[in-house]
Amino acid sequence: MEGIIKNYKRGRHTQTTNQMVVVVKGVANKDEASKLVGKKTVWKSPAGKEITGEVRSSHGNKGAVRVLFSTGMPGQAIGSKIVLN
Repeated sequence: MEGIIKNYKRGRHTQTTNQMVVVVKGVANKDEASKLVGKKTVWKSPAGKEITGEVRSSHGNKGAVRVLFSTGMPGQAIGSKIVLN
């Protein structure tokens, strides 16, 4: 499965740089998104470095998920694709 990174997990005054909100293709509601909890993800940088993560929870009602990555993600990752295993 593929997904697109939309943004960091954030609040009004805070931003968590190792958690990202991801929209997964083919997932349209919260019930389908909750089935993805626990899946592993991989983001590949343009330089070839791979950063792994894990789906932790659903985000919102339209099928987005929250992914916890092992290290801080760069801002250039927003808008790029990730792979869910």
